[in-house]
Amino acid sequence: MADDFDLDTNDLERRMDGAMASLRTEFGSLRTGRASASMLEPVMVDAYGSPTPINQVGTVNVPEPRMVTINVWDKGLVGKVEKAIRESGLGINPQLNGTIIMLPIPELNEERRRELTKVAGQYAEGARVAIRNIRRDGMDKIKKADGLAEDEAKMWEQEVQDLTNTYIKKIDQALEDKQGEIMQV
Repeated sequence: MADDFDLDTNDLERRMDGAMASLRTEFGSLRTGRASASMLEPVMVDAYGSPTPINQVGTVNVPEPRMVTINVWDKGLVGKVEKAIRESGLGINPQLNGTIIMLPIPELNEERRRELTKVAGQYAEGARVAIRNIRRDGMDKIKKADGLAEDEAKMWEQEVQDLTNTYIKKIDQALEDKQGEIMQV
């Protein structure tokens, strides 16, 4: 029966890749002094009774290096979009002009850069937790396997742990790169 056991490490790896992709998206939302439409990706608006990405309630443009504009399609959602941006923790003060919301991107001072590196650290920790949860799922499957020899179980556990360590190192490297990018003047 033990010969039938085969842990799907490809599934674990795929899920860990998903956690890394999510981290990259979150890091993309951290601004480094230049305007970018991707900085609004994690911001969700309470539109029509459900959380909706900003790019699904309006057109996001970057007309100049220090300005992002959002042309909200539904006038009734302008206030909700503005509120979502204010509460997002991006540190941007939206300015209304009819259905267009303008987001001037201020220069990053030293204090704000340090704040953003802490936010990046929180995003990285969230990704580490996700990786560890995937590791735990893999370990649980190994423990629940019927008739698996102890040395074979150890071999599978080591494989899952090695995969986990690889992804944790990738997260740490991505965090280090992002923090360097944020602190660069």
